[in-house]
Parts: sequence; structure tokens; C-alpha cells
Amino acid sequence: MTRLLSIAALACLLAGPAPAQPSVGFDRFDVRADHRSGPIAAGIWYPVGRETYVVPVVDSLIFEPVAAYVGAAFPDGKLPLIIVSHGSGSSIDGTAWLAAGLAERGAMVVVMNHPGTTTGDSSPRRTVRLSERAADLGAALDHVLSDPEIAQHIDRSRITALGFSLGGSTVMGLAGLRLDPDAYRDYCDRFGEAAQDCLFLMRGGVDFNNLPPEFSADMSDPRFTSIVAVDPGFTYAATPESALEIDVPVQVVSLGDDFPWFATDVRTEGSGLIDMLPNVEHSVIPNAWHYSFLPVCKANAAQLLIEEGEDPICDDPEDWDRGRAHAASVEAIAQFLNL
Repeated sequence: MTRLLSIAALACLLAGPAPAQPSVGFDRFDVRADHRSGPIAAGIWYPVGRETYVVPVVDSLIFEPVAAYVGAAFPDGKLPLIIVSHGSGSSIDGTAWLAAGLAERGAMVVVMNHPGTTTGDSSPRRTVRLSERAADLGAALDHVLSDPEIAQHIDRSRITALGFSLGGSTVMGLAGLRLDPDAYRDYCDRFGEAAQDCLFLMRGGVDFNNLPPEFSADMSDPRFTSIVAVDPGFTYAATPESALEIDVPVQVVSLGDDFPWFATDVRTEGSGLIDMLPNVEHSVIPNAWHYSFLPVCKANAAQLLIEEGEDPICDDPEDWDRGRAHAASVEAIAQFLNL
């Protein structure tokens, strides 16, 4: 089923001035994982049970800040849990708008930095070690389930893995999707540098004839009861047999309805992922593109990026509003998860 969300229909979500105070809490912690040489920086967003003090959790030269009550008490009762996997080169900061939006809808949302594919530490060679990223999410889940202050508020029947871009690839692995390295090599041979993912890996000297075993490993984790993959990558390498065996509900969110990037086209005309999955909802966010899932940019951010020679991640097409794309994305995901 494809859900095409109308931006106009969501205008009410954005009407009026933003509230002076946030309605969500945030706290930081480190995740210990045997497969990593050091701790993984992580945090949790959640509805506020009792207020503390407000600080901008995220602020930078490029992106607008996101504020929260730091260390606020959790609310009574149990809440659905969402664990977020960021995209290549992103971080806890890059997922703050999403986590805060879902926390406002009543979820506990765990975020983390994936070593080797995070801001300032994004390596093409480490990008293809997907099973390490999947293990990060498993370790984060272990952490919150063993923390008595957090665990008592988790509804263990509603644990979701949500990922964007490379994170979308990661969470599909948690669902049980397996990748064929030969199929991915053929995909990059076919599209070459026109495919954004292949170009990035080529720049790092990745050998498509000798991808690491972490690329195609079994990453499944049955503790996750649903999956949300936003513009997932590597889907041209998905094996139909593994996709058919996925028995949890999956939502695939596509940013935009014209699919300009080969890497994220999951339609029949692209990788065909949507055709392979037995229990899938395909939600399309109009007036959006891949970079729409990044935070809202400050007024001078686009020019600053040009001056620094960085990717044009703030250059949204004319008349497109990233805040509206965010609202539509949160709404689509919240509806799928019954938040």
C-alpha cells in the first residue's frame, strides 16, 4: 500500500508560532559494545514526566537548534521504543528533529553515533561493514533493556528500528534482509559514478569484487517488532529469498515522488524492494528529496557550505519547505507505528 501524504493536508501541523518551551526530554549515555574499541555515544528522547531545565541539545553553524528538558523524569506507564540509525556522515545531532518529533507523539527514541560512518568520521571502507552498524543498534537495545530506570517504561511488544539512508540499509538487515555482494558489484558496474552510493565508495577505493563479510552477514534481531526504512540504500543487492521471509511489518518511506537518485529508488522501476516484501507499507513524501531528512538549515547555511566546498545539503528546490517535509515524515511514521 502506498500512502501519498498531502503537504496541504498537513498545514495544520505547522500553523501558528512554535511553542516557547519544548515538550520532550533528553538524556545522554554511552553504550558498551564488544565489537567496538570504545563506547558508543548515545542518547534518548522521550515525553516529559516532570520538567527540569531547557537547553539546546543540538546547535551548529549549519542547522537550527533543537531544545529539550535535560534529564527530565519519565512519564508513568510504558511507551513504545524506537531505536534510530543515522545516515552516512550524520550523527545524534542530525536525527534530533526526528527523535524529538516522535517523542512528542509519545515514543521513547534512542539515538546514537555509528563509529566510522558518523560526522567527521565517515569512511567509505567502513560504510560497507553493515553488520557492525546493526550490532550497534542491538547493543543500544541491550543497554536500555538492562537499565532499570529506562526499562520499566518500555513496551517490549513495540520495539522499532528506524533508519535513514545507510541507516535504512542497517535496519532492513535487522529485519532479516540479506545482501548479495555480486549483485551490488553488478549494480555499480551498471550505474557507475551516476549512483551516489557507488561514487562515494569508489572515492574510498572500495573493491566491489571483494566486499567484506560484514556487508552480507546475517544481521537479524527478532527483538525488533517493526521496521521503518527511510530512503534505504543498498537495496539493489537485496536477495528476494531473504526479503520474502521477513515477517515483521515494514514501512519504507520515500522522500519525493520522482526518485532522482538510483540508490534510493525502491519501486519496480528501481531495485524492486517494495515488490519483494510481504508485509510492507510504502509511504511517499511529496515535495521532498534525500537531503530533506537532514535538519532544518539556518539562513546563511547554504552559502557557508559553498564557501567550505561541502555538499549542497541545504539547497532545497524553490518553494519546498524542509519543515513541512519533516512534519509529513513524522506524521507518516507515527501513523504506521500507531503513535
